[in-house]
Formats: sequence, structure tokens, C-alpha cells
Amino acid sequence: MMKRNMSLTIVLMAMATSFANAALVNHAETVFGSAMHFSLALSDGDQPYDVVEKMPQFPGGQAELFKFISENMKYPVDAQKKKIQGRVILSFVVNEDGSISDVHVVRKVYPSLDAEAIRVVKMMPKWQPGYQDGKAVKVKYVIPMTFKLD
Repeated sequence: MMKRNMSLTIVLMAMATSFANAALVNHAETVFGSAMHFSLALSDGDQPYDVVEKMPQFPGGQAELFKFISENMKYPVDAQKKKIQGRVILSFVVNEDGSISDVHVVRKVYPSLDAEAIRVVKMMPKWQPGYQDGKAVKVKYVIPMTFKLD
């Protein structure tokens, strides 16, 4: 019985840490308008970092990222016919050389919309990598892609 309580405590502490990190990001967004430039290293060994001193950046910045997505995203016909809309949330890793890997859907909407979002991310050019302590590192990146019919 004691071990079970200890495990529960550890899980609750881990959850509290995650909420604290989320609160830190929200606070940084409130203060700075973006959570992109504050130092908090959250990597475990060879795993990608969640947040680093210098976050990865799409070539040309965020405006170019949005432009790339809008120019390359095609609304799947089956989803159009069924009038399916929504926001697909994707996670991927920006590697030390700026290449993209480990693309997966965090929040699904509809199979063809999910697949289209993955296709667009996989065709992205190399990013400027993220840096921690002056060294290029792997960084996890999360991005929403909204599919909306007019």
C-alpha cells in the first residue's frame, strides 16, 4: 500500500511540474508577447528539448512559416464534401541541422486533414536550429494547422 501512495505522489508531482512549465510559458507570452526567447532547458539525455535559449526558426520567420503553410496546404476533397473543418495540432522535432523529423499528430480532426497537415510539415525546408548553451540541439516544436471552409 505504501508503494502505491508513493507512486501517486510522484505522478502528481510530475503533473504539477508540467503545469508549472505551462504557467511559465503563459507568463512569458503575457510579458514578452511570445514564449520564444527565455532560457529553460527541458531535455532528458538524447531526447529533444521542449524549450531552449534560442528556439528554432523557420527560414524568414513566423510570417514566412504561415505563408509556406497557406501556399502548400490543399484542402482534401473528401473533407470538403463532408464539410469537415478543424484544427490539427502537430508535433515535430527540429534537429541540430535544421531538418524536420518525428512528425506526428497530437490532436486529430479527420484522417485526410491529419494526413495533409503531416504532408505539409514533411515538405518544409530546413529550419534554423535551436540552441542551448551555444550548441545546436534537437527541439520539439508544436504547430496548429487550421482547416476552414469559406
